[in-house]
Amino acid sequence: MNVGLIAHDAKKMLMQNLCIAYQDILRRHTLYATATTGKVIEEVTNLTIHKLQVGHFGGMHQIGALIENNEMDLLIFLQDPDNKQRTQGFYDVLNLCDKHNIPCATNLPTAEALIMALDRGDLDWREMYTQ
Repeated sequence: MNVGLIAHDAKKMLMQNLCIAYQDILRRHTLYATATTGKVIEEVTNLTIHKLQVGHFGGMHQIGALIENNEMDLLIFLQDPDNKQRTQGFYDVLNLCDKHNIPCATNLPTAEALIMALDRGDLDWREMYTQ
């Protein structure tokens, strides 16, 4: 399954720790991340990350395109609630997840729950209906 990983600057270390903790599960899937997030994850794990552009320079648009084209199965977007300068791309991606029924986590507990569901195969229903 295709998993998107995005983290605001203040949450990059949290994303690293999440990926360290669940790297055995994540390794079995195709991972996409915005450039900086992908780089910091690769620095501490042996995960292969398909790095897109930097978030505010087109990466959010690329994630949105993957969602619109039904090429994304799960999105983990660790956001900084104190970041008052959210770009329109931030809202667009979340709206696309809602529109296309893509499970999306915006905080650590939800991300962990979705990763565990991914591991159990609970999200495989998308693959059954696209074959």
